[in-house]
Amino acid sequence: MAGMTLIVKTASRLLSPFVLLFGIYIVLHGHLTPGGGFPGGVIIVAAIVMLLLGYGAEAAKAKFSPLQASVSENIGSLILVATGLLGLFLGFNFMKNAIPLGTTGNLYSAGIIIPLNIGVGIKVAAGLAVILYAMLTAFEEEEK
Repeated sequence: MAGMTLIVKTASRLLSPFVLLFGIYIVLHGHLTPGGGFPGGVIIVAAIVMLLLGYGAEAAKAKFSPLQASVSENIGSLILVATGLLGLFLGFNFMKNAIPLGTTGNLYSAGIIIPLNIGVGIKVAAGLAVILYAMLTAFEEEEK
């Protein structure tokens, strides 16, 4: 699939950066509003899907390759593990809120929830991208 019509290409090119930004917003504000790491990660991968639908698999892989997706998924896992172990290294229990709480309603008010949301968001977006690329590879091999 080389891509779609000019209308679909233009819409995906114009909207995908906004979808990506909205996904990042959902990840970062998940402790204040409905959202968080999982829904934000799904919205982030939707930007990749938009490019895939508009321009084809090669264009989507050029923006975010399967190797980048795999490495990003591992980075998300490391963020989760490091956040969990941070309390142990500081002398608290596992997953203890070692990051001080801020003022309620401010962006930095949730302690370890923010890094956990970021880790989950990266892991979900990258994991779904890896699944998407694996399905595309299987589909391309089946077509041959």
